[in-house]
Amino acid sequence: MLFTYILIVKSYVIIMNKKSKIVILVLVILVVAAAATHLFLTPSTVETKGSKNITDMIGRSLEIPASVDNVVATSPPMTTVLYMIAPDKLKAVNFQWTDDELKYVPGQYANLPVVGGWYGTQDGSYEEFIASEPEIIIESIDEGGDGDNSTVQERQQKFGTLPVVAVKDTTNVETVGESITFMGEVVGAQDKAGQLNEFNDKYLKMVKDRASKLSDSDKKTVYYAQGDDGLQTNPSHSTHGQLIDLVGGKNVADSANQANTTTGIQVSIEQVISWNPDVIITTDPEFYAKVYSDSNWAQINAVKNKEVYLSPQSPFKWFDRPVGANMIIGVPWTAKVIYPDDYKDIDMVSTTKEFYSNFYHFDLNDDNAKQILLDSGLKESNL
Repeated sequence: MLFTYILIVKSYVIIMNKKSKIVILVLVILVVAAAATHLFLTPSTVETKGSKNITDMIGRSLEIPASVDNVVATSPPMTTVLYMIAPDKLKAVNFQWTDDELKYVPGQYANLPVVGGWYGTQDGSYEEFIASEPEIIIESIDEGGDGDNSTVQERQQKFGTLPVVAVKDTTNVETVGESITFMGEVVGAQDKAGQLNEFNDKYLKMVKDRASKLSDSDKKTVYYAQGDDGLQTNPSHSTHGQLIDLVGGKNVADSANQANTTTGIQVSIEQVISWNPDVIITTDPEFYAKVYSDSNWAQINAVKNKEVYLSPQSPFKWFDRPVGANMIIGVPWTAKVIYPDDYKDIDMVSTTKEFYSNFYHFDLNDDNAKQILLDSGLKESNL
């Protein structure tokens, strides 16, 4: 149609005088412009991002982009979930990757800006958060606290027009599913969120069922050693040692300070010796490297029987710090650590490969996965 218009105009140009030619030239430009406008502004080619209204997990009504492409969270547990279900939408992290962690981080995520956050370190920078150009901010809240609602309001005030979406605490591996589902809906990663919850539910059901059948005399005693000297710990019902409780281990620090389940407690080597745990779990590589050669620990059963285990570290610790969705892979690992004979049906090599490929976006071969597990202290016969 455009070509026909031009032929007609050219025919008139030949027979008209110079003044008419100018008029016709203008008409040609208008015809071309109109045709171009018709081609490029048809409904099939015009895209508008748009917005949608959501209700966050403390009941606030918010308007966010219909398709969220850029997101930042204010704490590591939330950032970890985002990394697992929508890494390409994550525009900054709260922490600096270590060299060991980077061995398991694909290159496209290794250099994300570090903006701090508001959790243990309280080093978040509003300016740096905004500079990372997120479309929304994810804020973690504990359930049922007015203080947390106030914090969300404060964040919203400081972030201005950037929507701050409040999400329930993700530090409990048994209840994290609701928050994973919600975050998947917010950022458009419903399938990956469902896949993560399915993995978690599978092992939660398995360990809870088997733990419920353990008699008190069957339960192994476990000490969670924190710090490079191993003399900090958390009692039973702590978020930091929750995997011990979950799989049916008996936390030896249960009676040490029941009220202090968050920050941890200091103990003496004499106290650990008196507890004499069957199993020791740590997240500290320095402690793990020296525990078998330290005479102070030599008389403890877990040390004598080579039952000390180091949580795999990279790209996130499997057992603790941060507490959150990264501990999902720690559920079957902890079960194998404490009760290897009861979990011979779990193939930790294939389980580790599956988890890393699907949620850490990093493909391990059998040897890689096996080495991670052997380095944690698992015996080859128990993998």
